[in-house]
Amino acid sequence: MNDIIVKTVARILIPFIQLYGIFIMLHGHVSPGGGFAGGAMIGTSFVLYTLVFGIDKSKKKFSERVSEYAESGGILLYIALGLIGIIMAGSFLTNIDAGFPKGTPGSMFSGGMIPLLMIGIGIKVASTFITLFHTLIEEEEA
Repeated sequence: MNDIIVKTVARILIPFIQLYGIFIMLHGHVSPGGGFAGGAMIGTSFVLYTLVFGIDKSKKKFSERVSEYAESGGILLYIALGLIGIIMAGSFLTNIDAGFPKGTPGSMFSGGMIPLLMIGIGIKVASTFITLFHTLIEEEEA
């Protein structure tokens, strides 16, 4: 796409979309949203980047290798937190019994391990969005 207005607006909006996606991801346990919704927003911002600037520039920002590591890292974080629950309290994903602090109700740090789980889910969802979109674009070009 060679439209200077679309490129300028995308450059301005994409960081705000990603920031809002992170906010939704981290506050999912105290407000509507969570890891899936925040990850979908972040992944969609990269889809917008791909549509506006092209697949080649997008792959420089978020390569296939980075995507593979992000997908694996997100699920490994989730599993690791679950295993901490097994080790500390005897049940997968045990939260308070595993020693995670409750925090002050309504604050960002009030969910024990839940915000950490949301980060893992968000990373997995965002990287899957990006990988699927890049795969579809490459198949269309072939």
